[in-house]
Amino acid sequence: MSEATLECKGLSKHFGTNAALHDLNISLPTGKIIGLLGPNGSGKTTLIKLACGLLTPTEGEIKVCGFKPGIESKALVSYLPERTYLPEWMTVLECVRYFQDFYADFDYERAVSMLQSLQVPANARMKTLSKGTKEKVQLVLVMSRRARLYLLDEPIGGVDPAARDYILGTIIGNYCEDSTVLISTHLIADVEKILDEFIFIKNGQLVSYASTDSLREDLGKSIDEYFREVFRC
Repeated sequence: MSEATLECKGLSKHFGTNAALHDLNISLPTGKIIGLLGPNGSGKTTLIKLACGLLTPTEGEIKVCGFKPGIESKALVSYLPERTYLPEWMTVLECVRYFQDFYADFDYERAVSMLQSLQVPANARMKTLSKGTKEKVQLVLVMSRRARLYLLDEPIGGVDPAARDYILGTIIGNYCEDSTVLISTHLIADVEKILDEFIFIKNGQLVSYASTDSLREDLGKSIDEYFREVFRC
């Protein structure tokens, strides 16, 4: 059995008296696309930031490919945050070259090819692009790395429906069999067709972790249907 790509043991994160995550135990396998799903405030982004090393646990531990968050783990993680972070004054191609200089596992040709497929103007400055196009640029940069763990926080939230299928295809086509993709999203119906597995969390606690196929076979439901049932207000 191969080592888990992401493993959490008794993981908790408190902000003051608020427990964003509480005693989370989960082990994510290699070679899967996994949905991280839950209502607003359920702890999804907190978990992703802990895996990136941007936050430190209050209790318990989290490991990426056996490493605690640090220099070794950060070299294996490719992270797409929910908000745009690229410098507004840079051109798209300058952003690509910036990533190429910064990450040893960055594939320049792959990035340029994806930008062309998405019809993103390479010489345009970031400040001139729409929110959706900026998100496309960020996703291309993230998926052009040869990472072991891709952490995507709302990767299709700001793009039009016509671009979503291409972006989801980009995610499928640009991760290796020895990698894991963890996608946090509210657009479950759009994303579930590419998911191998899904995680439901609520109030920082694990509600369900199962394969997409088992849900369909055992309950005859889509993830979107099951989500609405589990988290009904």
